[in-house]
Amino acid sequence: MSTVAGISYRMVIGRRRIWLMVLLPAGLIALAVLLRMLGSADERSALMLMQIFGVGTMLPLLGLIAGTGVIAPEIDDGTIVHLLSKPISRPAIAITKFGVAASLLALFGALPAFAAAYLLVGMEAGIAFGFAVGAFAGGLAYAALFLLLGVITKHAVAIGIAYALIWESVVGVFVPGARNFSIQQWAQSVAFQFNTSGFFTKPSVGIGFALIAIAVVTVGAVLWAGQRLRSFTLAGEE
Repeated sequence: MSTVAGISYRMVIGRRRIWLMVLLPAGLIALAVLLRMLGSADERSALMLMQIFGVGTMLPLLGLIAGTGVIAPEIDDGTIVHLLSKPISRPAIAITKFGVAASLLALFGALPAFAAAYLLVGMEAGIAFGFAVGAFAGGLAYAALFLLLGVITKHAVAIGIAYALIWESVVGVFVPGARNFSIQQWAQSVAFQFNTSGFFTKPSVGIGFALIAIAVVTVGAVLWAGQRLRSFTLAGEE
């Protein structure tokens, strides 16, 4: 599966997508540096930065870039047929591509989240560590969800942007009932478990529900993507 992983990494890193994956975390760290220079390096500022930009905006966009980037371009240009013609199980291909997307989110999402929070408050109140873990957990769900989206539709990017900017950033934040179905809220629930700051309001989504939801979405989306790849192969052969 190293060949599949190598192709997948090149699909993201070797294209313009890599600049977006670099600019988003660079923007997060730049904001942290700016806040520190302005004398706002405190827990309240760190939490606002991580909740609004780190987990609320950067993470879903990174998930969209990585999740769709590892497979959608191959489907669009038809090269996926060559990969699917090899004696490799379709679920294994989906799992490998998910692993690539998840590793990119850990590198460009979780690590910068830790770095940005650390620049502001160090290891104080568990903010840096908590949001790094939360970003990693949420990144798993985003990677799987957008991988599936890249398999089932040619409009994955447009739908993904609408999901990230409307559902996650607006509906999932301001509509109480919708928060249970927001990956952003699940990630914040995970981050809260490691946090002792009094400025961090307890999320409305419980940690038990958040962990189960992340697991269900991650496993379900990857398995579904593998099954859709089976159908794609049959359609291509016909």
